[in-house]
Amino acid sequence: MLPVLLMGCQDDASSAPKYSTGGDPADSPCARVVSAIGYANLLLEPKGQEDRQRFEDAVIGRLAEARGITLQFGPRLPASVKGDVAALESATTGLARNDVPRERQVALLRDYRAAADRIVAGCR
Repeated sequence: MLPVLLMGCQDDASSAPKYSTGGDPADSPCARVVSAIGYANLLLEPKGQEDRQRFEDAVIGRLAEARGITLQFGPRLPASVKGDVAALESATTGLARNDVPRERQVALLRDYRAAADRIVAGCR
């Protein structure tokens, strides 16, 4: 009987996969993802100047954090941004690593920025 009772709780937000630390899994998905994007943006060069970006450990770490939070909360974002969530996750797959060639990092950063901007707009 206990396994049957436990199965009823598995779709709860608190039992969702965790890819990031801190916060409550029941937090607003828009608030968590938009906050992670904003936090990463603090270390990024201004939009349009991606070719000047230095991909030091702190930048890679924040982009990795944005990836983890998006993996955790992205499935609960509005349906209108589902494609953008996938694009952000794809871009941060490479941006969260330090062994990606610089030219690829710059291209991925542009992709990330476009998807992140649309997610932020879709969460307003």
